[in-house]
Amino acid sequence: MSVPTYLSRPALRCLRNKSKRDPSWAPLYNGRSFVTTAFSQADASLESKATRPTLDPSLVSTRRDEQTLIKTGIMPIGSRRRRAALQNSKNIPFEQLPYQCFQEARKILQSDREETLKQIEVQRRRIEKAKAAYNASPDHSRKGRLIAMQKYLEELKILADINDPMIKKRFEDGEGDMNRPIYRYLADRQWREYRRLIIMQRLTQMFVVPDVLPHLDPTAEVTLGFSRRKVHPGDFVDSRVSEVPPRLNVQVFDKGERLVSVVVIDADVPDLETDDFDYRCHFLAANIPISPCATSLLLSKLSRETQVVLPWLPPYAQKGSPYHRYSVFVLQQPEGESLDVATLRERVQRDGFNLLSFTDRHAVKPIGAYLFRCIWDEGTAGVMRRAGIEGAEVEYRRKKPEKMPYRKKDGASTLPPPFWSLVYNIKPEDTQERPYLPPQPPSQSVVHLHKPAFLSIHALITGLE
Repeated sequence: MSVPTYLSRPALRCLRNKSKRDPSWAPLYNGRSFVTTAFSQADASLESKATRPTLDPSLVSTRRDEQTLIKTGIMPIGSRRRRAALQNSKNIPFEQLPYQCFQEARKILQSDREETLKQIEVQRRRIEKAKAAYNASPDHSRKGRLIAMQKYLEELKILADINDPMIKKRFEDGEGDMNRPIYRYLADRQWREYRRLIIMQRLTQMFVVPDVLPHLDPTAEVTLGFSRRKVHPGDFVDSRVSEVPPRLNVQVFDKGERLVSVVVIDADVPDLETDDFDYRCHFLAANIPISPCATSLLLSKLSRETQVVLPWLPPYAQKGSPYHRYSVFVLQQPEGESLDVATLRERVQRDGFNLLSFTDRHAVKPIGAYLFRCIWDEGTAGVMRRAGIEGAEVEYRRKKPEKMPYRKKDGASTLPPPFWSLVYNIKPEDTQERPYLPPQPPSQSVVHLHKPAFLSIHALITGLE
């Protein structure tokens, strides 16, 4: 459909005038004029070679640019508000900002940090003396006092850096060193403000607690993903995606390396004999080292000789059964102790696995959990066939409840007696005349209300008796 001339001429005139006043508008009008010849391949090659401008992760401020940057594998640095402010500001180092109030505040914070560092040195000398006294004569009271002093020392280390603006800037940029107490403290506080609440809501809302464990107080952040897909708490995962072992990220917020066990449990296995649900263990591994800096766990890369007890069994839900809840638990083992994998392989069974009994028997403590769900889909039958699982052709259906037959007692009528029988079913000998008794005056403390009709009838019957 052609555009009328009286509409196109004003638009072209506006573009000509705008290009003359503002050179940045010139390419819109002078880029390539309308011609009758075919579009050449040289022009096509030149346009195909045109590349988009590179995005700076510290300056992107729109959602579209952020998504484009994330797709390339680069995450934006800092908050969006700060990135938008840096676009129009001078490139001055953060600690050298030319604001008098800011620099004076930094001086106050620096003096407070120096005082805290002095307290740290004093506390370290006290701990050395307490250790010497405890080694000379071990005592439970001295051990408890030593633990309390070490805990107070860690608190002083956090107070020394909690107000440093450079510390907060590095933490927001994701450049914090988790070996330092201040960054572990900030990460723990950030996790407890939102992400911990989400995972606890999912676990309690879907009754993983108390169905699998009666109580859970997570102290470590656990995230889960299959291949390149990140799974949110409680997501439905396709059976073809969960056919391969997942990857875990376990972030602990206290110092030191420790050994953990990983358990994946299905809490919704149908049991036809008892008309109930049972448990099944889909994965179990032990003696996995983690630390604040070593957080990634690839379940497919664990040692089959010294770590894997039960290999990965793909999650599946048979047709007609409700969705299955697959909960992932991270259990911290006793300090300096490792579990015997050979003994566990002999004792632990997949079907009927009880996590509470496992934690009590091996003295392990749950420190983190995660949750995803699975339901019958178009790929479940193939997954079960490849894993050698029987029952892909089985379909569960709800059994219709049987209606109870109506039964009545011997001699009882199906209908209640009519109301009039209570009034007129009177014996002849009860109709004798009775002396008249005048009504007594009511007391002042009694409030008389209008009686219903059936109370009057009841009074008539009692009077006739």
